[in-house]
Amino acid sequence: MESELKDMNSNPPSSSSSSSSKEERPLLKSESDVSAAIEELDKKFAPFARTDSYGTMGLGPFPTAEKVKLAAAMVTLVPVRFVLAMSILLLYYLVCRVFTLFSAPYRGGEEEEEEEEEEGGGGVVQEDYAHMGGWRRVVIVRCGRFLSRVLLFVFGFYWIPESSLDRVDSDLKTTSSEIAENGETEKEEPERPGVIVSNHVSYLDILYHMSASFPSFVAKRSVGKLPLVGLISKCLGCVFVQREAKSPDFKGVSGTVNERVREAHRNKSAPTIMLFPEGTTTNGDYLLQFKTGAFLAGTPVLPVILKYPYERFSVAWDTISGARHIIFLLCQFVNHLEVIRLPVYYPSQEEKDNPKLYASNVRRLMATKGNLILSDLGLGDKRIYHATLNE
Repeated sequence: MESELKDMNSNPPSSSSSSSSKEERPLLKSESDVSAAIEELDKKFAPFARTDSYGTMGLGPFPTAEKVKLAAAMVTLVPVRFVLAMSILLLYYLVCRVFTLFSAPYRGGEEEEEEEEEEGGGGVVQEDYAHMGGWRRVVIVRCGRFLSRVLLFVFGFYWIPESSLDRVDSDLKTTSSEIAENGETEKEEPERPGVIVSNHVSYLDILYHMSASFPSFVAKRSVGKLPLVGLISKCLGCVFVQREAKSPDFKGVSGTVNERVREAHRNKSAPTIMLFPEGTTTNGDYLLQFKTGAFLAGTPVLPVILKYPYERFSVAWDTISGARHIIFLLCQFVNHLEVIRLPVYYPSQEEKDNPKLYASNVRRLMATKGNLILSDLGLGDKRIYHATLNE
């Protein structure tokens, strides 16, 4: 009996140890397997993959020289830049606060929004100071543009080269020159673009556009409630969207944006609206499918292409946490941004009737002129990529 018990006690451990060793074998190769899997993921989701020296998710590995540079920047550049950036933000907040005193914010369709909120399905909030006229509005806009450029300078964007294309190849679509050939500009001035469309690489895109034209953006409703930034976003004239609404009202979101686009198209004093038709950020080398929101109104659009050349750190905001991205950004002594401004794109009647065609043609034009790669991926694919990396 004792021998049988010994056999029974000795056999299970051996089988369990063999099974556990089998289970552990893949884990022993996990590092190489993970790196291989990440490479495959990066190929499959190329528009969102980071290709800089800081690696996927900004986790390295970092060479010794890079570690030394980061350590030196952390005790010199980062504190100075952080203090300067917060000072600029606070200064502009005070400008907005002073020059909006005793002024009521513009509320478009307020009654309808209140009814929707009572029903629990409201999707859009209009509350801004961008419709405020007079000298106070001029001060807010000019200070905003100047301080945005100063903030970019603090972040290391010391010079930003901009190039403008006067006309577009006929096979891609002629713009203002085509209107002139048709004789329309002889009678009246060229139509004002209703919206600015741009590729989306980083949150820095917003700072550049603020410094260039100070347009309105579409933002989450929570942004309007943030300290400091909330008031600034209202002075920009942002359209606040509650994406988490249980029953979002498509007519409310789309309708509000279309009204703002048409208003900017008709009225020179109205705030211009800025949209990122990709709906999310990329690594800057690709152009995703365009959503049709910017093109539903059928008004002319102004395409702008942003490119961020880099040597060590890419400012593209993908697969990396916000805090880590900001720290690495502040650690770079010099950052680079190049801007390509295309002519105003005037849609044909066919494009006005078909927003998808309009969006596709503008996208193709921007990809050609900006040397960007077209991709059929979208926000859903990006979420899958990020979820897989975080497993």
